[in-house]
Order: sequence, then structure tokens, then C-alpha cells
Amino acid sequence: MRQTELIHPTYTESFRCIGPACEDNCCKGWTIPVDRAANDKFRILPPSPLRTLIDASIVLTPQSDDGSEPATFATIRMTASNVCPLLSEDNQCRIHREFGEAFLPHVCDAYPRIVYSVGDIEEKALALSCPEAARLVLLNPELLNPELLDVNHAAIAEPISIYGQLQGSDHVEGTGSLQPWFWSIRESVLALILNRTFPLWQRLFLLSIFCRQLDSIIKGDLKCSVPTFLREFEATVASGTLLPGMETLPADLARQLDVVLRLAGMLLHSSNVHPRFVDCIQAFTAGIGNRPGATLESLTTQYALAHERYYEPFFDRQPHILENYMVNTILRCQFPFGREAMRTGASPSMTREHALLIAQFALMKGFLIGVAGFHGGAFSTDHVVHTVQSASKHFEHHLEFLNQAHALLVESQMDGERGLAILLRNDRPVSTRGEKSRSQGTIGASERQSI
Repeated sequence: MRQTELIHPTYTESFRCIGPACEDNCCKGWTIPVDRAANDKFRILPPSPLRTLIDASIVLTPQSDDGSEPATFATIRMTASNVCPLLSEDNQCRIHREFGEAFLPHVCDAYPRIVYSVGDIEEKALALSCPEAARLVLLNPELLNPELLDVNHAAIAEPISIYGQLQGSDHVEGTGSLQPWFWSIRESVLALILNRTFPLWQRLFLLSIFCRQLDSIIKGDLKCSVPTFLREFEATVASGTLLPGMETLPADLARQLDVVLRLAGMLLHSSNVHPRFVDCIQAFTAGIGNRPGATLESLTTQYALAHERYYEPFFDRQPHILENYMVNTILRCQFPFGREAMRTGASPSMTREHALLIAQFALMKGFLIGVAGFHGGAFSTDHVVHTVQSASKHFEHHLEFLNQAHALLVESQMDGERGLAILLRNDRPVSTRGEKSRSQGTIGASERQSI
């Protein structure tokens, strides 16, 4: 049986923690889970001051009423300043220093690597909440070699086995399973993301068509095999016949910015807002002209100027940065299936996963536009890394953020193709004359003055 070539990124292997030299710290600002295996290792440590501190710092999670095992076995009790008590004064982990990495809780040992399995193949992405991981991912012009992404259609004539029992099976329309085709679908997704024939916003919009049609195959509404669909979709994209239609898609920067502000407001109202993120928000809001008396109209005008003068020229010179951000996000989220569906075997909504992907991209793009406007001609890769890292530390690890973001898109009627196009497109601003700040969900005047 012939199979498509597996795209197996290895850039996570290049990551090396820089320890005390890091400008942020992964041992503060959030909950640190402890797995049972690590706790068992702690219990056999010989008596010592560190062992006493470990025992005092571990908080076991109570069992649920039905007696089932809790999702998190235990956590570390953080200090009053929300720092891990096992962190030394020179910002090094005392467990690692005295006993080695074998004694670390799994999350501490793995971070910032995100490890998951597709069948018997282990894959890793990086959490960009780590500054060094963000640098490694964003700034590498050859994160993935595009030559590896050429789809060999003869090779996907048969489904790929990601679970042993699926070997040799085919999708039956309406059964709700495209998992046997995981690798072929992802290969097509990554090939599209790296296809610079189209601007990035158009590539991301084409993914919406891709995902909706896959959902139609799942439901049985589209009577087409997956290999046939992938071949025909790639041929249609290559032909350029979709380009005229995309050129007519709406651009509405006022609505785009409104959603970005509302998403940012959701993050600001979450707990544990870190100083680095506050710095990011302050640069963003200053860069879009946020001052007393500002309206959505005035903010949109400055937002458009920041995009045109600073953001767009910078990323036109370095297109790999945003492409790398999307590639890592696709791997991290196991797009377009979604990590939850891959774990449970449930039927995914690829349209929903695409909306979540665009919500993350639109928020990050919005932040970067404002930060570029704030720094002007001095906008640099350091500012990009700072912005992506500090924002990622909030929404990548905020368990409910993506669900809340999707609810916001639905509520705002921005989850359809027209709304997603508005979130993606910045190259044809429209007039917002006479439109005042109308959304109660934005960062309003009182909030703008307080940050």
C-alpha cells in the first residue's frame, strides 16, 4: 500500500531552555500540575530541606463524588506573588538542579513542547508562551522545507492508518470519520499555508472553503472521496479561478477592530494578567490612537494607518514570520480536526476549528498592527516576539478562551465566510465615517484610560 509522505516537523528538537537568561519565567503566573508518577518520585526522596519544601508545596486534588480519578492529580501551591516556591533566587528550578530532570513533573519536563500522538507516531509543537520557543518558531525562514509539502496524489490513493483498525478502510459518506486521512488532509493544509501565490489572508480564507467541504463529506452532503476532493481542490486553487471572487470579499476594518478589541478585553478580564502582557496591551492601544475621547472611527483610522505604514511593509519583507506562526498553530491544535476530537474519536467540526484558527490569527494580527503603529519605523522582530509570546501566554493556556472566542464570533455573526473574510482582510479599508464606538464589549473609554 502506498502512502503519502508524512510531514513530521523536527524543529522542536532544536529548542534549548536559556534558563536565567530568559526575559520571562515559566514558573510563575499560572497553575503547575503535578502528575501521580512525579509525586511518587517525590515521596521516595531522602529527608532534606528541599524534600520538606516539596511536601509542603504539593496540593492533592480531591477525588470527584463518583470516585473517578481527577484530571489533574495534584498542583503546586504558588507563593503570594504567584511564583513556584521551588524556584531559586537565581530563577532556577531547585528540583532540576538537585535531583535532575527525571524528577520533574511531566509538564515541567515537557514545556514548552506540546506532545501528542497520531496513532503510533509522536508529534510535537511548541507553546509560544515561552520567549525562546517564540524566537525559534517565528524567526526561522526555513522552519519547514516547502519541498516536503508537494502533494504526491498517487501516494494518497489509499487511506493512511493512524489507528491500526483503520488500515485499508475508506471513508463512507455520512459516517463522520475522516481520521484515516489525517496526514493527507494536513499535508494539503500546510501546502496551502506556504503557497505564496496568494497573500496570506487569501490562503486562510481558502481554508474556510476547504473545511466546509470536508464537513460536507463527513455529513454525506458532498458525494466525493477524500483523495478526489484533495486533487480537485488543489487543482482549483492552482488554476486561479477563485481569485476574482476573493477580490470582491468585504473589507470592514471597523468591524475587524471591534472584534479584536472585544477579544483583548476578554483576556484583560482573565486572572493573572502579567506585566509583559500589560506592556503589550499598552503598546497596542497607543499604536491605534487610544486616548480619552477616542471613538471606533478614530481608532479604525489609526489602525489602518499603522497597518499600511508599518505592519504590512515589515511582514512583506519577512513573510515567513506569520507563516511560521500559522504552521505552529496548526500543529499545536491538530487542525483541522482539533485536539479534543483526535483524543476522543468524536466527529470534528472542521468549520468550527477554522473559525477558532482565524480568531487566534485575527487577535495576534490586531495586536501586532497596534504595536507596529506604536513603534513606527523602529518596529522589529524583538517587538514581534514580545507581542506573540506575551499574548500567547494568556490565550494559549486559557482553557475557556477559545470557546469564549467562538461564542463571540457567533454572537457577532462573524463565524461565516463573510465575517471571517472581514477578520482576515486589511488591504482595502472602508470608510467608517459617522460610526461611533458602539460595542459594549470593546475596551471602552474608562478601560482605555486605566491601562
